[in-house]
Amino acid sequence: MRALIAMLKHETNSFSPLVTDLNRFAEWTLLYNEHIPEKLAGTNTAIGGYIKLLDELKIQQITPVAAEAMPSGPIDDETFWQLKEKIINQLAGAEACFLDLHGAMITQSNLDAEGLLLKEIRQQYPDLPIAVSLDFHANVSQKMVELADVICGYHTYPHTDMKETGLRAGRLLMDQVSGKTNPVMKLGQIPVLPHTLRQGTDDEPFKSLMKLCRSREQLDRVLDISLFGGFPLSDTPDTGPSVVIITNNDPELAEKVCDEIVEAAWQCRKEMIYSPVSSEEIFKKAAGLKQTTLLLDHCDNCGSGGTQDVMTVIREVIQHNLKNVAVAAVWDPAAVQLMQVAGIDQIITVELGGKTNMEALGLKGEPLTLTGRVKTLTNGRWTLGGPMYGGISINMGPTAVFECGELEIIVTSHHIEPWDKGIFIACGINPELKRYLLLKSRIHHRESFASITRNELLIDGIGVTSSNYSQFPFQNLRTPLYPFDEIG
Repeated sequence: MRALIAMLKHETNSFSPLVTDLNRFAEWTLLYNEHIPEKLAGTNTAIGGYIKLLDELKIQQITPVAAEAMPSGPIDDETFWQLKEKIINQLAGAEACFLDLHGAMITQSNLDAEGLLLKEIRQQYPDLPIAVSLDFHANVSQKMVELADVICGYHTYPHTDMKETGLRAGRLLMDQVSGKTNPVMKLGQIPVLPHTLRQGTDDEPFKSLMKLCRSREQLDRVLDISLFGGFPLSDTPDTGPSVVIITNNDPELAEKVCDEIVEAAWQCRKEMIYSPVSSEEIFKKAAGLKQTTLLLDHCDNCGSGGTQDVMTVIREVIQHNLKNVAVAAVWDPAAVQLMQVAGIDQIITVELGGKTNMEALGLKGEPLTLTGRVKTLTNGRWTLGGPMYGGISINMGPTAVFECGELEIIVTSHHIEPWDKGIFIACGINPELKRYLLLKSRIHHRESFASITRNELLIDGIGVTSSNYSQFPFQNLRTPLYPFDEIG
């Protein structure tokens, strides 16, 4: 037996000014053919799960492409076409297809890129068994469900079960191929635009909703249940939470369980909405905390498409005179170049950050003038310790640590969300010795930083990952949709 394994992933922020082209993929993951099992086998990724399963089953693997880009604006059509064709052109002779997708991917001309990919595969290979793994933040469309045989999503946010999700999806498809089961899928969409800050699976309401899903998986003939939080900054008709039920040839049961979970999620809709707290109140609280504290600049999170160069919160940290602070990270390739020219231990003045305008929000970049010492220069390469993306090699591009008063600021040439404490260690900073760690992150950091502290404070700055939905010019969301509309 021969099976194709491929990865094509992007979480698209419709309002991000960051360009998503082939170079954007190359900065994170862009691998072809034999380099895919060489680099991704053993990693905590869904494609790593597929590779493990097919290795165990001694199934020959076709691995045309593994491509993932950090979240940013819509993918340019030429880049999507190139990557899509890499997959389709090597499907001849494959007896099964295993796809590691995101579920919130948008191109310049298509709001449902995963659905388009599956459609084009089906047009050429109508009977090919297809398994799809999706991110927890997928905006799942009916087209995806109709065109795939099996869809499984992560159960966790932070995403610590990516490899396990690939294994789940792969095993379900192999059971179908062997004739053990006949998977039937049902999609239920919940008419809510939630805040990502309220989607953590260790927090309510998703903690209880996930528990409900696991309990219903114990029912006879239920094969799998995936609950998705959705990615609210992808402006599409399918944006929002959803659930996919897979039963063994029992569409009535799938519909019944789907309706139950959709109703339970709807009853929790108010808990999915984040209520901000003023910065003054947050900084007052921060000043009184003695142990290491995480300060979360969540409105400028590149892991959701943020520019990672908004200086608003860093400016406030300086104004409030917080001591012993490390920052991860500011994206500013030009500033890194200046520091490389100056050299380690040199005192320089830089216009840091603020290089990017956010036209969708009507915001201009505002650099922050800082004088300080170039403390460290590195090539920005290190390996994630996990649990999230464990084993993946990171390339932040040329990277510097800029010491300015009470701040040590990591400045990178590529975007990287600081979900792993290794970002500090790779730059020569011991995060455990810091009073404050300022992260441009939301929730993904929790697993790695839990060994240091669980003390975290959300700071509402500005940026294209803000929770203030009133400033986003949505055009494609379905209606009615809570909290914009009251639904009986």
